[in-house]
Amino acid sequence: MGTVLPDTAAPTPDGFLPLPETGRVFTAGYPIRRTDVTPGGRLRFDALARCLQDAAEDDVADAGLREPYNWLMRRYAITVRGYPQRGQRLRLATFCSATGPRWAERTTTVSASGAELIQARAVWAAVARDTGEPCALGPGFHRVYGPAAQGRRASARLSHPRPDPSAPVRVWPVRASDFDAAGHVGNTIHWQAAEEVLAGLDWLPGRAEMEYHRPILPGDRLRLAYRLAPGRADIWLLNETTRLASAQLSRDPGDPGTGSAAAEGNHG
Repeated sequence: MGTVLPDTAAPTPDGFLPLPETGRVFTAGYPIRRTDVTPGGRLRFDALARCLQDAAEDDVADAGLREPYNWLMRRYAITVRGYPQRGQRLRLATFCSATGPRWAERTTTVSASGAELIQARAVWAAVARDTGEPCALGPGFHRVYGPAAQGRRASARLSHPRPDPSAPVRVWPVRASDFDAAGHVGNTIHWQAAEEVLAGLDWLPGRAEMEYHRPILPGDRLRLAYRLAPGRADIWLLNETTRLASAQLSRDPGDPGTGSAAAEGNHG
């Protein structure tokens, strides 16, 4: 539910943004089920992305916001202290952490068993329902979410490198069930591609980013390309001519527990 919170502490050393001193914070809880985890019991990134989107949608519905636009994901940046496990219950606390002319940043802290394990910062772009074109945030949005942003400004700029021409490439088919109400692939499907690459690594990321360049549409013939380096994976989803999405996974050298795939069954 939405609440107004008292003053909070400064940002943590690992970059976790604290809950805002004033403004709206929405909280929600979701159980981790067997369909959400790897064989080792770790919460998958695509399942996490679904929970993050559900919390965002539930927040907007709870706030009663009625603006004439929809939201499209632009960018995710996820920091991991530890990985939630099957059987735990997630607690999500989400708020608007920054705004731009036609987009806004949402920060969500994910806790399990009383510990803050993950923080996701997502930039969503507002698009008009009738035209699909980017549009300005309305006064209702600023009234509801502006106080929590505290004047911080968000950028919608994308920064990942272009695909490496020498990167291994494989076919990545999409299914009819991958498409959402907007007629394009939902953002959780992109994270499934990241999990496909992650399954072949011997480490887990402490930082994971996803950038959405263009929608994946019916008829797109997708290819998954990736480039591996020690403690890092660059991933691209391509159609025959265009980069559609990109991901970067990086190991956190300061947290050997997070970085060890062998520890995923008991981490967090």
